[in-house]
Amino acid sequence: MRLLAALSVLVVSGLHFGFLALEMFLWQQPQGLEIFDMTAEQAAETAILAANQGLYNGFLAVGLLWGLFVGKRDVVFLFLLFVIVAGLYGAATASESILFVQAAPGVLALVLTILAGRSAASAAD
Repeated sequence: MRLLAALSVLVVSGLHFGFLALEMFLWQQPQGLEIFDMTAEQAAETAILAANQGLYNGFLAVGLLWGLFVGKRDVVFLFLLFVIVAGLYGAATASESILFVQAAPGVLALVLTILAGRSAASAAD
């Protein structure tokens, strides 16, 4: 269970590194225009905002990796909660697809992390 939980956190972190790349480096490229269904003019007008968003996604990814690799479940919980809240907010304000691309993987990773902690605790008893 611990391995599955760790893998799910790695996937969520990887997603957020991908969001960073899309928002910081590919926003005005053909891939970014297609993924976000924008014109080149729209992308140019919003590029700085997207880069800022990308940077925050990078912080989420690094926070998850940090918590995972130093073995701090509370840090992993905190950053997964950040991911989930950001995903819910994005789904409510920008695009419903964010619920499935960001929030749902975060919820799954959080549930698996909680279950892994419980199974580790019961194994210690």
